[in-house]
Amino acid sequence: MKPTANPADVSHPRMPRTSIVEELGRRVADDIVEGVLLPGVRLEEVALADRFGVSRTPIREALRYLEATGLVEKRPNRGVVVTRIGRERLLMLFEAMAELEAIAARLAALKMTPAEKDALARLHEGSFGLVHADDRASYEELNRSFHESIHRGAHNDELMALIVAMHRRVASFRHAQFAVLGRLSSSANEHGRVVRDILSGDPDAAASAMRDHLVTVGDATASYLLV
Repeated sequence: MKPTANPADVSHPRMPRTSIVEELGRRVADDIVEGVLLPGVRLEEVALADRFGVSRTPIREALRYLEATGLVEKRPNRGVVVTRIGRERLLMLFEAMAELEAIAARLAALKMTPAEKDALARLHEGSFGLVHADDRASYEELNRSFHESIHRGAHNDELMALIVAMHRRVASFRHAQFAVLGRLSSSANEHGRVVRDILSGDPDAAASAMRDHLVTVGDATASYLLV
């Protein structure tokens, strides 16, 4: 049997390069979102390479990825530092994301096949057990699948590309919302409105429900990160 990569081992020789860069980016992003790496802190390639047991090249690529998300920025004579993000900019990011997701929900209400609607409903039903168990990690994974199923259900590749690009900019910030007390339950209830309106084929209501959901996500994220 061939050995498989340990997801926590970013230096595993069989792990694809793109996966290593993504994992490095995710772990640094988590440190930023959780406050381990504070705004204004310089990110040293050598120190990060030593920490994760990799060369400087994937670290450099991961920092470029994080720069595209807005979590870090390159400054003259300082290198890459953790971005100081204000409430206004953060809420603008989520406002933009909310409009794109609202369009996806609107199109999904019009275009989703019966099979896709059934899958969406089952996915949503599965979320309540995770909420009851307070299983944040599993709920976050289900949350990604929930939104992705609606994106696919819109059946619009151009819209999907825009959403993917925007998602990369807000993904790490969005992660923080689930640290807010009671957020899992609220998120599941908000999803319920979206599912109801998509299943009933009401595009305006589905768009409104999704927009409201993402605005709430932005507010919850800001309340956690910008205290």
